[in-house]
Amino acid sequence: MHILIVVIGGLLLLVACYYGATFLGRRASSGAAIFIWLWLGLALVNGAIGVLYAGIPIVNEIAAFIPIFGIPALAAWYLARRAG
Repeated sequence: MHILIVVIGGLLLLVACYYGATFLGRRASSGAAIFIWLWLGLALVNGAIGVLYAGIPIVNEIAAFIPIFGIPALAAWYLARRAG
């Protein structure tokens, strides 16, 4: 359930970055590119908290990192390619 919640949060952040860039007069693809780096950092922090504070084995966190980072990052890549 945690993975689903974090992925949905990532997709919401992507929407904010994507449309926030256009609101600020920049290309939407630059908002998607900024999101990918921001989301990478947040996903790594999420994994570190899981290992260091929640006691989750690192192998489990690596397995959870793939969809947590991958799904929103793929959506951002698609939107960046679509926006041109």
